[in-house]
Amino acid sequence: MSEDDNNSEEYPTEIHDYLTAFEKSLGSVDEMLKTMMSVSRSELLQKLDPLEQAKLDLVSVYTLNSMFWVYLATQGINPKEHPVKQELERIRIYMNKVKEITDKKKASRLDKGAASRFVKNALWEPNAENERSSKTPAKGKKRQ
Repeated sequence: MSEDDNNSEEYPTEIHDYLTAFEKSLGSVDEMLKTMMSVSRSELLQKLDPLEQAKLDLVSVYTLNSMFWVYLATQGINPKEHPVKQELERIRIYMNKVKEITDKKKASRLDKGAASRFVKNALWEPNAENERSSKTPAKGKKRQ
């Protein structure tokens, strides 16, 4: 028997799929961390604009605190009663602020002059209509 067969007897079979998915997720996190750690932080920050730097910092600190949340849960400590919960909420607030800034940058700008000309040309002008109707002869009347 292999080691995996022995380990599968130590926990309920119902959670095997969950544990397999968790192990796969940990492997993905490990690979990403190795990739991030392969480049020096100062070198990485030099390549990014300030908004991108803020995003990188927020994602990093959120990931670290989330991993600590998981660690607390594995140690039998309720993370909802730990200060890490407030820290994660604080980070979420800042992430939302950065998202608002990003959305504002992506929003289309209104050219007020062009919009004004467009509306002005699209509207009916009563004076122009009155001039046209006064120049055209009315039906039934003779021109002199």
